[in-house]
Amino acid sequence: MRKLAIIGASGHGKVIADIARKNGYKEIVFLDDNENIQVCGNYPVIGESAKAENMDADIIIGIGNASIRKRIQEIVPEANLVTLIHPNAVVAEDVMVGAGTVIMAGAVINPGTKIGKGCIINTCASVDHDCDIGDYVHVAVGSHVCGTVSVGNQTWIGAGATVINNIYICPECMIGAGAVVIKNIIQNGTYIGIPAKEKNEE
Repeated sequence: MRKLAIIGASGHGKVIADIARKNGYKEIVFLDDNENIQVCGNYPVIGESAKAENMDADIIIGIGNASIRKRIQEIVPEANLVTLIHPNAVVAEDVMVGAGTVIMAGAVINPGTKIGKGCIINTCASVDHDCDIGDYVHVAVGSHVCGTVSVGNQTWIGAGATVINNIYICPECMIGAGAVVIKNIIQNGTYIGIPAKEKNEE
């Protein structure tokens, strides 16, 4: 197995490194644009993110911010991008998962679902059957997306949030922690509360 380079020396990156180790990677390094960071956990930081363009290594982006993750992933050669799935995640055999996505411990993804590229399906989150999760979406810790939900690109489903079945969420939305989405969201913005409403309506 080749070397793995993780772009983004952060707490999120440390979790990805742990998943990579559990997937058999022996050599793991980090890249980060903050020159003051020399190590991340037990792993060295060997240069800036631009170095990824010419590295002979597998690469994954360990950055939570969707727009930054997208920008950096788009400069990485597609052949180098990998997907990492924690061995304690439950992913149905027909689930389609895009390049650069990470699926963390305790996550459950049920049959008929498509997960886009550069996504984060975080610890103990669930995505039920027949969902369409766009690119660079973050389904945060402990959140639940029910069946037949469509989530647009670069949307963040906050920690502990719930999206009921048969819902559409447009791109570039922020669903606040603990929110409950019970109707379609067709205008990008920040949505909070039970039921979820746009923040500037509160």
